[in-house]
Amino acid sequence: MGKNVKKTTPSGGANYLALSFQMGLLIFLAAYGGMKLDQKVGSFHIFAILFSLLAIILSMYYIIRKEIPKKKKDD
Repeated sequence: MGKNVKKTTPSGGANYLALSFQMGLLIFLAAYGGMKLDQKVGSFHIFAILFSLLAIILSMYYIIRKEIPKKKKDD
């Protein structure tokens, strides 16, 4: 067909919306898993707090690793 077919990618806003959704889902799942583990072990929200903080750190790392190369290519 046409050789000049332009690939479309989501705009910047859609990328950030997807990243925020992924981050929120990761934190929710980590907190939920931590609460279930706390119930099973009988501890006082230790795993929920620990897993939530770990999920926040991992999601921030993922965002930084994904966005830094884009900034360098734009320069």
